[in-house]
Amino acid sequence: MNHQHTSKLKVCGLTKLNQIQELISMKVDFLGFIFYEKSPRYVLNHLTLDDISKIDHPGKTGVFVNTSIEKILEIAEKAQLNFIQLHGDEDYDFIVELRNVLKPEIKIIKAIRIGSDNSENRDKLEQIFHHPTTTDHSQPISYYLFDTDSKAFGGTGQQFDWNLLNTFEIPIPYFLSGGISEENVENIKDLQQKPFALDINSKFETEPGNKDLSKIKKFKSSNITV
Repeated sequence: MNHQHTSKLKVCGLTKLNQIQELISMKVDFLGFIFYEKSPRYVLNHLTLDDISKIDHPGKTGVFVNTSIEKILEIAEKAQLNFIQLHGDEDYDFIVELRNVLKPEIKIIKAIRIGSDNSENRDKLEQIFHHPTTTDHSQPISYYLFDTDSKAFGGTGQQFDWNLLNTFEIPIPYFLSGGISEENVENIKDLQQKPFALDINSKFETEPGNKDLSKIKKFKSSNITV
């Protein structure tokens, strides 16, 4: 029996309050704010932590790259974040430590960056998915996020080989990122384990941080049924 599956939607790299309000009215599920200074979508160049704290939405996600636990905690509290997305080289011990000090209602999303060498990617995913604690009830990660690897830590608009995900049983729900567009979204139907959410960013912008709202609306109204 073929069950229809509708993925949730995350729009990442937000910098403008008026656009954020529009996305909330469109019922976008997750709002992504990038707290990585080298990103062209670094949110604190545009909004304050107080601005973000006043946004009334249950899916406020802070994206961090190799940031200290103290800094993540401070930003999470001041911006009233609901999700922490770790997009750098944070190891398992770091994530466990963060989970222990983070408020229990704040969930952790761990990004896994996928490069162009598929045998290397397979080894990497094998290690992550078969980590002895992955199936443990105390798993500190609530979601994985698969993105295309880059020196800029994401936002490339490039797609990795999604078929790679069919070679594994992914133990927890995941976000699919990396160059998702109107042209390739149909290919998600080929994934055996469907994404919990789609994460869109650079393909839906007129310039970094400035979203093309009509394009997002059209994409969302196509219902993203996979």
